[in-house]
Amino acid sequence: MPIIAGVDGCRTGWVVVLAQSEAQDAQEHQVRICATFDDVLRVEPAPTVIAIDIPIGLLVELHPGGRDCDRLARQLLGRRASSVFTPPIRMLLEATHYEQVRTYGLSVQAFNILPKIREVDRLMTPSLQHRVYEAHPELALRALAGHPMQYRKKTAAGREERLQALTHAPSLLFHGIRPAFGHALQGYKRTHVAPDDVLDAYTLVWTALQILQAKAQRVPRHPPRDRLGLRMEIWY
Repeated sequence: MPIIAGVDGCRTGWVVVLAQSEAQDAQEHQVRICATFDDVLRVEPAPTVIAIDIPIGLLVELHPGGRDCDRLARQLLGRRASSVFTPPIRMLLEATHYEQVRTYGLSVQAFNILPKIREVDRLMTPSLQHRVYEAHPELALRALAGHPMQYRKKTAAGREERLQALTHAPSLLFHGIRPAFGHALQGYKRTHVAPDDVLDAYTLVWTALQILQAKAQRVPRHPPRDRLGLRMEIWY
């Protein structure tokens, strides 16, 4: 039975939710913390599909709004458009201070995840994109609920809204998601991983399943490639 994974960045590295593609209950999923992206790629049992919330493929030159996939994702998300950060252009990857990137229009939020973008970029290859897919939790939730989420994910209302969307997913994969989510939170300190990180990783399991079953969508439909040959796309 294929294994799928949803991955999101957290304070101590990456939170990974591993699930059997035909699992009957979310409490069968495994939640792990990996220190590095290399550890994610080496996790066992090895996932057939990994959906990760991190930019893959970067522009060489500045473009208003970032890559085509970033702009199209914002159009789909409406009120949640701000959740799609514009990634750095490739020449900014090695920046270590915000002053180095501010004049290029990079937001503070995007700068804060720059180390993770750099970490993934150093290991990604075009062939690895047959296993590792850039995804976005808010796009996955929009597809599940039929509309963008109303509340921010860090609020109690936003957490409840997202759990509701997963609970009603047309799959047994998320049966029992509430107790599974609560149990996962009990296993880690908040200084290591935030609740919304875990919930995002659970959500990306849904995208991974859709990709595995050839039911997923992506923006744009015909993605361009960056200088390294990486497809610049977002799956949901």
